[in-house]
Amino acid sequence: MTSRERVLTALNHQEPDRVPIDFSGHRSSGIAAMAYARLRNHLGLPRRPLRVYDPIQQMAIVDEDVLQLFQVDTIELGRGFALEDKYWAEWRLPDGTECLMPQWALPTRDGEDWVLRAEGTGRVLGRMPNGVWYFEQSHWPFAENDEGSLSEALANCMWSAAASPPGPIITAGAEGDAILTNGARALRASTNRAIIGLFGGNLLELGQMLYRNDNFFMLLAGEPERAHRFLDRLVELHLKNLDRFLRTAGPHLDIILFGDDLGMQSGPQISPATYREFFQPREARMWRRVKEIAPHLKIMLHCCGGVRELLPGLIEAGLDTINPVQITCRGMDPAGLKRDFGQRLTFWGGGCDTRHMLINGKPEEIRQHVSELVSIWRPGGGFIFQQVHNILADVPPENIVAMFNAVTSAAAYHG
Repeated sequence: MTSRERVLTALNHQEPDRVPIDFSGHRSSGIAAMAYARLRNHLGLPRRPLRVYDPIQQMAIVDEDVLQLFQVDTIELGRGFALEDKYWAEWRLPDGTECLMPQWALPTRDGEDWVLRAEGTGRVLGRMPNGVWYFEQSHWPFAENDEGSLSEALANCMWSAAASPPGPIITAGAEGDAILTNGARALRASTNRAIIGLFGGNLLELGQMLYRNDNFFMLLAGEPERAHRFLDRLVELHLKNLDRFLRTAGPHLDIILFGDDLGMQSGPQISPATYREFFQPREARMWRRVKEIAPHLKIMLHCCGGVRELLPGLIEAGLDTINPVQITCRGMDPAGLKRDFGQRLTFWGGGCDTRHMLINGKPEEIRQHVSELVSIWRPGGGFIFQQVHNILADVPPENIVAMFNAVTSAAAYHG
């Protein structure tokens, strides 16, 4: 099987020739740039320019030699863009490692802190003090009032303003549409990996990012009509952007990725009733649009946390696959999830616990851990291997190698 065939077979709930592997196919299946630099050194691979495509999380673009070594079956649409040096600027990671950052989202100094600023206004949107590894949001556009333009608010929110490639390369208009179409077409012609297009379409999260978490929860609970008005505005904007994305890039993709973290370590952030009132109808509307315009696409939702209680509603809304399957959260037992939902939902993740095992375990413990999890998830298809979320900056390189070796071993395939 080709990589694309392998992934699509698993998504269609059939067992492929081996377990499909995702590594850096989207912004929550990758590796922190500091860890990636150490991994390449550990593997004895030649030094290459270290490109950080996600400035907030400081995630590395994983090079082709590593993708081949770990038999990775996926690739993100963004890898078809920002290929020229002009799009990159020099920076240093918190540990002093030299890297390249997208020039349109280059952090700058504000006293002792690194900051991310809004284009045009220069407003500080995110901040990273010395000794910290990631940026945290510092401005919420609707914290005081929500009467302003939604597009302007998104331009002043860290998570939507600090774009990964293709970013502003594909600004609105005919020229941007042509660049997006041609880049997506060229990427597909260059690879047999399954291509994931990051769309977003966040609902709960964007409410939290614009209003601030506490304000948005109070809005949902205390002013439901106002919350519905906001979400209606948001969905209309998402649908407009979705139509463009599907028309231009859609024919060249295999999976479209939406995002909305609905869970916590202790379970869902919201009740099933709240999900069904505010979010399920709007997700269903967006996901129906995908199937109307690009019926070949599989719909993936990146959704952190314990969300078992919400899975029936997500499936009813049209979801094909969920990520990252955070197995350490309440209700996210792999055997129970596979038993109860494995015929209707593909689990994209849950292949290695990153919260404890990948950071603290010994290589042999990790190999055993991964083999046991794969033996649960693999039967009958409906499983793409990925560690639970990104590999963080302090993960030892030998543990990363042990994880992928466990997946690519005969034991992982045949139990």
